[in-house]
Amino acid sequence: MRKMFDVELDSLREKLFYMVEQAQHSLKMAVSSLQQQDENLARKVIEEAPKIDELEYEINNDAIQLLAKQSPVASDLRRIVIAIKVSSDLERIGDLSENIARISLRIGDKQLVKPIEEIPKMAEVVQEMLLSSFKAFDAEDVRLAKDVAEKDDLVDAYYGNLVDELTILMTTHQQDIHQLTQLQFVCRHIERIGDHITNICENIVYLVTGKMYELN
Repeated sequence: MRKMFDVELDSLREKLFYMVEQAQHSLKMAVSSLQQQDENLARKVIEEAPKIDELEYEINNDAIQLLAKQSPVASDLRRIVIAIKVSSDLERIGDLSENIARISLRIGDKQLVKPIEEIPKMAEVVQEMLLSSFKAFDAEDVRLAKDVAEKDDLVDAYYGNLVDELTILMTTHQQDIHQLTQLQFVCRHIERIGDHITNICENIVYLVTGKMYELN
């Protein structure tokens, strides 16, 4: 029974890792579609979004089956519960990436007020955080999880600077307020992704220690 339980628990972890790959890929494509004004790439993000939703459903269903069929000890119970919570954060990251792709379509091929350079840099930080958070998850490394969460300060700094810059541009490019507002939404979506990754890091700490800590 224990051997079968371990196999099913490993399968749950593998689905989580696949889900993070999909979420990271979705975010990268969404930001690229905005930077390159590539409507086909934006549509691909939207078309593939249901894959992440399906993975969340599968993970939740598998976790419930494990709880129903087994009587996990405390550490295993935390692993199952955390899998459900982390999949929820990953699903939201997928949703936010889809939102960015939809904004890319709204802007379309209209000439940009300024080249999109800082937003991809902000997104790169978030993507690195996401990948590092799952290294921490795989290794059950509390220190790494805390280090990743601290990087959210950099994301917040990017967000504040970009929103300020876009607000100033609104005063001199009133005819482009819609575009500039949409870009502010993009910044907000990326900032929220950073928050969801911080949630994942908090859950890693709980997984290892059995205690909840608010990071960053």
